[in-house]
Amino acid sequence: MQMRFLKLIDRFKSAQVHALNPPLPEETSSSSSSSSSSVDASSATAAAAGDNKLNPPLLKLIRSRPKPHNSLSLADSLLLAYGLPNAQLIEPPIEPHLRPLNFVHALADIYRRLQASSLHDKALICIEQYSVLRSLGDPKLLRRCLSNARLFASDVHSKVVLSAWLRFERGMDELPGFSTVESPGDDLICRCVSNSVCGYCQSCREGPSALVLDEIEDSNSEEESGVLFCVGNEEVRCLRSKIAALSLPFRTMLYGSFVESKREIIEFSHNGISLKGMQAVEIYSRTKRLDPFGPEIVMEMLTFANRFCCEEMKSACDAYLASQVGNLEDVTALMDYGLEETAHLLVASCLQVLLRKLPRSLYIPKVMKLLCSSEARERLAMVGHASFMLYYFLTQVALKESMVADTTLVLLERLKECATEKWQQALALHQLGCARLERKEFKEAQSCFEEAAELGHAYSIAGIARARYKQGQQYLAYKLINSVISENNKPSGWMFQERSLYGIEGDKISDANAATKLDPTLLFPYKLRAVVKAEEQQIRAAISEIDRIIGFKLATDCLELRAWFSIAAEDYASAIRDIRALLTLEPNYMAFNGNISANRLLELLSHQIEQCSQADCWMQLYERWSSVDDIGSLAVIHHMLANDPKKSLLWFRQSLLLLRLNSQKAAMRSLRLARNFSTTEQERLVYEGWILYDTGNRQEAISRAEKSISIQRSFEAFFLKAYALADTILDPESSSYVIQLLEEALKCPSDGLRKGQALNNLASIYVDCGKLEPAETCYKNALDIKHTRAHQGLARVYHMKNQRQAAYDEMSQLIEKAQYKASAYEKRSEYSDREMAQSDLNMATQLDPLRTYPYRYRAAVLMDDQKEAEAVEELTRAIAFKPDLQMLHLRAAFYESIGDLSSALQDCEAALCLDPTHMDTLDLYQRAHGRAAEQVKVSISGS
Repeated sequence: MQMRFLKLIDRFKSAQVHALNPPLPEETSSSSSSSSSSVDASSATAAAAGDNKLNPPLLKLIRSRPKPHNSLSLADSLLLAYGLPNAQLIEPPIEPHLRPLNFVHALADIYRRLQASSLHDKALICIEQYSVLRSLGDPKLLRRCLSNARLFASDVHSKVVLSAWLRFERGMDELPGFSTVESPGDDLICRCVSNSVCGYCQSCREGPSALVLDEIEDSNSEEESGVLFCVGNEEVRCLRSKIAALSLPFRTMLYGSFVESKREIIEFSHNGISLKGMQAVEIYSRTKRLDPFGPEIVMEMLTFANRFCCEEMKSACDAYLASQVGNLEDVTALMDYGLEETAHLLVASCLQVLLRKLPRSLYIPKVMKLLCSSEARERLAMVGHASFMLYYFLTQVALKESMVADTTLVLLERLKECATEKWQQALALHQLGCARLERKEFKEAQSCFEEAAELGHAYSIAGIARARYKQGQQYLAYKLINSVISENNKPSGWMFQERSLYGIEGDKISDANAATKLDPTLLFPYKLRAVVKAEEQQIRAAISEIDRIIGFKLATDCLELRAWFSIAAEDYASAIRDIRALLTLEPNYMAFNGNISANRLLELLSHQIEQCSQADCWMQLYERWSSVDDIGSLAVIHHMLANDPKKSLLWFRQSLLLLRLNSQKAAMRSLRLARNFSTTEQERLVYEGWILYDTGNRQEAISRAEKSISIQRSFEAFFLKAYALADTILDPESSSYVIQLLEEALKCPSDGLRKGQALNNLASIYVDCGKLEPAETCYKNALDIKHTRAHQGLARVYHMKNQRQAAYDEMSQLIEKAQYKASAYEKRSEYSDREMAQSDLNMATQLDPLRTYPYRYRAAVLMDDQKEAEAVEELTRAIAFKPDLQMLHLRAAFYESIGDLSSALQDCEAALCLDPTHMDTLDLYQRAHGRAAEQVKVSISGS
């Protein structure tokens, strides 16, 4: 029996009408008569229905909708052209990450090994930690792993790779000319060149000076015991002792039993060096300097040094050439030569430039030829520059660019060849399986996933099932995932999500619901339920289902899906809102399963609603902002930027919204555009200050703010300085200064949106200082200009004044006004009795399951009621999909209190793997260790 969902998939396939492609409204000829339009429309529908090109639910949807005489609506035209979402769009990808079955156990094991390992091994363990934490998607955690790995790296190659990796992870966050990532490759090159006398200085690039050459000639004329080396018809006079000192072969030749030791003239024409090259060797033998020569001569000297084992000269030439590498053109010119001559430092310098230019360097064939082939990997290995770490970094970049590109596949093959440890092999094979699955090479993908699963990576079983499913083996795929669920006492959400793809009838929804219960952050179950509801003509219910996840996890595919449903409902304003927000996150997004650009779709939809002026947009922005509608605010700002694309203030506002929505990458892009479009020096300095602040450079941010104020007093400059200074534990004196800065900001011209934020921040500082009356005044002033979030601060003031009901009422007003209410429900729970608090926190969890406070509160209440097992289980359910530091710490404390010390120690280790400096967890860990040790002593003495 064919499954209900398979029918859904068939019905929702992209409906391209080949008999007659219906034109979109503005593409229809204006001269066409209404009667001909009617014929065209009916013919299109008939052709579509007759050829089974259009799915029945869409036909029903279109026919049941009231329409103007003799024309199709835009929604109908788009649905005829593209259909509703199909299986390929909503099908969840197999993530190319390590995903341990027991995440906490894996983190604890990594922490223990980090503590016990030697310095040499720590860097690779940090990379393993990075690979495990990738599934959490927390960029700060990932950067910390890479920073620690770089700190522990002990060789040039690892430092070069890890520095480039950190720069790439930071993306475009850093300012030109300001790097928070040091360049160990450059430092090492400087030291090596310095040790070789040359020095990494400007003279290296400027060529020989007349004074240096004169000194060389003078010293040459005073020396004795010379020997002539003949190169062609020319002779080069050298000092026998100096040449002999270059290497053991020369010493043996010039002072040993060879005939050359007795000769004053030695024929040297057939030893692969030119006259100029030999002259340079002679000068180097006496002066140990390379700065008189250009790169071509030094390359010849390096080849000569390799041939005659002149190690000191080779090192000097290697370092000199390494200092000359500055761009990709230099890399293409020098890297192959460096590999041929095993010039370790030159290859390191080339590699450093190549890695820093990623992903651009992936598209240079000559560069990738130096990295991708098996022969290239072997040549890199000969000079110490082929490693799992290098190819892991390269594959991460390639996978982000394109999972199906040939370059990606080849780099993954090299990664597999470099893998030595079990986790490395599992990761390489799993990622290779993901790439082959995307390339529709299903048998090969299945083979890769099977090998990874044999190495203990259970998540790769999902890849095996998916590959089987793609080969038409649906029952085998279902059976495989079903066995995984049966064999695990505590199955994960991804298992039920995967099984929902292969089940029958209502089992699909049942599995999707089970997946959401175990892991409410998974996108696919929401999308599946929404599509099923859309199939049943419940478009509003479908939109509500997508609303659930957009409320706490902003994802472009969910925004697109909601826009799709809004178009089907002919709610074009809502569709435009979501597409504008989507384009803010990804400016080049392709919608309708990649068939039309989101920009083009926006253009089509914009004709369906009345266009707003810039003044109207400002009014809308105030309304959205005051209702805490961040997505609506994004859409309005996107519209305003379309009218005025060089308005730096708007780019800045956009960045603030994106940061609030945890879209760091998009926020930084907007902030950089604000900087680039700034029209004054003082404005540019402010935006640079925010970039520096957001990348962790607080002092530099303050410095930019002060410089901006020195040019012109402005709201944003004072606000930036106050904000950056407040980002510490403030003493009374510092607090007073921050208050003064915010008061100065409020004296400067600005709009209500920003002044509301400043008043809110000022009130917060007053509260921290115990000045409740001025704080209350500030919060009320902020509310007067519709800064709705000030309700939360005002509630805090009332609570501190023991006016609990007033605090509760303030939060109730915020819940009533705000579009996104999870944080408001969470905060209101602090001002109500226990039963009402539980109700509010349950609502907060329902709206945003990623908020951890509700879980911790409920667990603490259960613990107070002496329901230890239920308290631990409350935290365990949340830790399964969000292994948060605070929850791990609290569960460890619970375990310790009930005497389960082994579980307490494991939770502490997992928490410390996330943050090894967390003092409360460190104290708990030491205490649990002490108690465990005492138990062992008692056990031994008792036996």
